[in-house]
Amino acid sequence: MTRARRLFRHERGSATVEMALVLPMMLLLIFGSVELGNYFLAEHVVDKGVRDAARYAARLPVTSFSCATGTMTDPTPIQKLARTGAPDGTVGRLRDWTSDGMTTVSVSCDTNTTHVYVNNGIYKDFPMGVPVVTVTASVPYTKLFATLGIRTASINLNATQQAAVIGV
Repeated sequence: MTRARRLFRHERGSATVEMALVLPMMLLLIFGSVELGNYFLAEHVVDKGVRDAARYAARLPVTSFSCATGTMTDPTPIQKLARTGAPDGTVGRLRDWTSDGMTTVSVSCDTNTTHVYVNNGIYKDFPMGVPVVTVTASVPYTKLFATLGIRTASINLNATQQAAVIGV
């Protein structure tokens, strides 16, 4: 009985045991916070790239867009701008945004005559309607700690932005 009492009174290894119990939860919180921050940063970069590309496309000459076919003459500068930040750029914004093909550019025409701007202002000479460019990107997200063998579902960062073409 005295041996059992002495065993319960010893506190020499209690800090080690407590640390062993708490350490996995602390590491999960720390690495999870870093991963979440990196995800939000990557999502913001994709959103900003698509928004910049839509703004750039909206200021291209109106003759670059065709309402009849829903296309534009050359979407490559817009795709490059979304991916790199410059119409002729080569250095990407994100490590996984490797191809201009991950960005699509489409054109639609707003023919709703109830909108004031369709029949007035700079668009009054457009019988097919107001050209609206839509830039969409879908970029894969690679997790920071995927190299540690943590397997999760693949995630794509998706962003879409629209802008009415006003020309230069």
